[in-house]
Amino acid sequence: MSVRPAWLRSGRVVFGLSIVVIIALVALFAPWLAPHDPNEQNLLSTFLPPVWAKGGEAAFPLGTDSLGRCTLSRLIYGARIAMTVAIVASFGAMIIGAVLAHIAGYFGGWIDWLIGRTVDVWMSFPPVILSLILMVGLGTGLRNVILAIVLVDWTRFCRVLRAEVLVVTRRDYVAAARLIGFSHWRTITREILPATTPLLITLISLEMGIAVIVEAILSFVGMSVGATTPAWGQMIADARQYIYDSPWNLVFPILMIFITVLGFNVLGDGLRRTLDVRLTETQRA
Repeated sequence: MSVRPAWLRSGRVVFGLSIVVIIALVALFAPWLAPHDPNEQNLLSTFLPPVWAKGGEAAFPLGTDSLGRCTLSRLIYGARIAMTVAIVASFGAMIIGAVLAHIAGYFGGWIDWLIGRTVDVWMSFPPVILSLILMVGLGTGLRNVILAIVLVDWTRFCRVLRAEVLVVTRRDYVAAARLIGFSHWRTITREILPATTPLLITLISLEMGIAVIVEAILSFVGMSVGATTPAWGQMIADARQYIYDSPWNLVFPILMIFITVLGFNVLGDGLRRTLDVRLTETQRA
């Protein structure tokens, strides 16, 4: 009889993972799930309410916007942008931050000081403001949004992981690996990295939620994807002009952002509770 891993027995992990998987599947199969082309305009059907409200039509389950575009279709395609940015940007920031954190924590000395001061200077700028500044220089587009998030958020990984690497480096089995002649690369990858991986998994799941919010902010101010690409932040920006005519067009994208970020945050919290050995031992005690 197979035994499920401890992290899959956590209610938080199952709940968060379920939300993330559902949204990822919606994004993946958007062309088959969306009832209409997200950019198809029908000026004779503007501001239609959801199907359950008076005046709603079954052809547009969540109504239409100011140009008669299907709200449900735009939400579904917007999930593609959100999930792409969440996954790609988070992994990019993780790679840079994790590499520098392990180098700083393992070697210490002037290398640790230099990386630490760089992180301090970089984190002195408000993340959203720094993202906006970078987007002004890089220009709009999905690739530039991802690059801006990577350049801003690698410091989150570096600061937290460096502290963990410092703790792991002082353990006896790392000292033993050095004594028997392990190279620096082998010591880091074979002895230190496995011990910091649980924290790394937790951080990347939390970072995905942050990336979704940052992308929504950038698309809200018109500095993310183009006008022809549906994005949740862009939908909020369009709907705020007609909040009294169609409040549902404002509520639905905000709700999608909330649910997505909730899923990533609950997943990250659940993974932290199940994968962090210190927390597990404290709970047992």
